[in-house]
Amino acid sequence: MKLAVLWLALMLVYLLGDVLRIFSGDFVPGQIGGKTVQPIVWLGAAVVMLIPIVMMLVNVFWDNKNIVYANIIATSILFLFNAVGLPSYKSLYDIFLIVVGLIINVAIGVFSFIK
Repeated sequence: MKLAVLWLALMLVYLLGDVLRIFSGDFVPGQIGGKTVQPIVWLGAAVVMLIPIVMMLVNVFWDNKNIVYANIIATSILFLFNAVGLPSYKSLYDIFLIVVGLIINVAIGVFSFIK
């Protein structure tokens, strides 16, 4: 259950960043980084945002020793994705929330082995 809660927290941090970006005016609809993107990029974004939701469900409903590997792989992918993207964010709230997300990723990795 602890891992599911950590995945939920990670998802909420991501969503909070998106909501703040909208309300602060730090986004242009249909663009990422000032460039218009194709629908396939939005599909990719949806897949990335779906990872915490899927992992939350997996941790609640899948009782298997191999879940440790699923958690480590998923949290590592998201950690790298956000760590690489961190320098592109200029707003303090974005940087703060990404760092919080990275900390949650580390916690997921640690708790995966404790489970």
